[in-house]
Amino acid sequence: MRIEYTGLAEMRGSLIALEGVTGVNYDEVAEISLEDGSRRHGRVILIDGDKVVLQVFEGTEGIDMETVNTHFTGKPVTIALSREILGRIFDGAGRPIDGLSGVFPDERRDINGSPINPVSRQYPRSCILTGISAIDATATLIRGQKLPIFSGAGMAHNELAAQIVRQARVLGENEEFAIVFCAMGVKNDTAEFFKKDFQESGAQGRVVSFLNLASDPIIERILAPRCALTAAEYLAFRHGYHVLVVMTDMTSYCEALREYSSSKGEIPSRKGYPSYMYSDLASIYERAGMIRGLPGSVTLMPLLTMPGDDISHPVPDLTGYITEGQIVLSRELEQKGIYPPIAILPSLSRLMKDGVGEGFTREDHAELANQLFASYSAVSDARSLASVIGEDELSTIDRKYIEFGERFEREFINQGMYEDRSLEETLDLGWRLLSILPRSELGRVSDEILNRYLPRG
Repeated sequence: MRIEYTGLAEMRGSLIALEGVTGVNYDEVAEISLEDGSRRHGRVILIDGDKVVLQVFEGTEGIDMETVNTHFTGKPVTIALSREILGRIFDGAGRPIDGLSGVFPDERRDINGSPINPVSRQYPRSCILTGISAIDATATLIRGQKLPIFSGAGMAHNELAAQIVRQARVLGENEEFAIVFCAMGVKNDTAEFFKKDFQESGAQGRVVSFLNLASDPIIERILAPRCALTAAEYLAFRHGYHVLVVMTDMTSYCEALREYSSSKGEIPSRKGYPSYMYSDLASIYERAGMIRGLPGSVTLMPLLTMPGDDISHPVPDLTGYITEGQIVLSRELEQKGIYPPIAILPSLSRLMKDGVGEGFTREDHAELANQLFASYSAVSDARSLASVIGEDELSTIDRKYIEFGERFEREFINQGMYEDRSLEETLDLGWRLLSILPRSELGRVSDEILNRYLPRG
């Protein structure tokens, strides 16, 4: 029996409230019928006795509180899925915006997903290469990992995201690979940049894009990462794809969550964000992983901007507790004209040790990464000393470290926005730069590896 409720008790912003409602569940979808025959959709966000609050996806403009009819469908928010989604562009709610027809669904899935049973999780192994030396060599991305990118406002994080989407690949020749890209709260010109870049580079055919604009309702910003991850889970665990999910900007998502929480009248917590933001972010990040017995994987790279470049801000702070490392962009390197401005020392991949080396990448990879990190760390000490006593007073070895640091930043970290380096090129470049230093300074590498890979002369 179809039950419709006529009239509203309250309307505020994109929220509407009904009274005398029974048998409704949290997150349930409702159809809202207007007097002119048009329909809108909403999601149940609050149940208080017989009072129900809905978030209207399309906004509340033009809704007459006296005549509007509301029907609860008994279903959560779902998204249509098939392999046809590859190459398509959707809005934050999963509706096509590329001018093509709707997706003929193989199935429809609840966007909230199902948590992976910890017992069924497979430990991540093997890597996903990005073609970016600073990531592939020293903070390698492992399949099934959650590896965020911390950026400052106005830095080239969108360009970096696009480059990762263009260049990312898995090592196995017979492995199916796809990318799910999700942009939240972006301006129109930024969305156009992503669309044009993916199409012109030829990457669009393997990418599923979800684009939520700054002008779109905030509820779509809440739904967008869940739609993206649902699509990724479908491709990974139904069709065996290794899926890389790139999301930008999680800070924009968290700001929408703060606004969403405020509109419900919830008591704010740290910096105005809701007290449940940690668990909300965890419900997104923890959907990445591998499942024992299934061939596919979901790997997550969320990008987030740090307000005031403050890494202790709630968004990067809570993200760091949930994820397995971080890649940090440096304002100082960017000011030197270095792209991508990846700060090597604060960046790390906690799962890297289990996905590189012999049998995965190259036998020298792990030792080379350790040595590059140690040597670049010594550069900081040499530069600090030079700032006190002057570079002319430095010892020979300190001057070698200064030279190594300059060349490491200009030749290794710095690379073109459209420069795709193979892993072999990256590792060989690392060894050439280490040859600047005396062999006695390369204590993190075994003699066997040094003899095999360190250039002579």
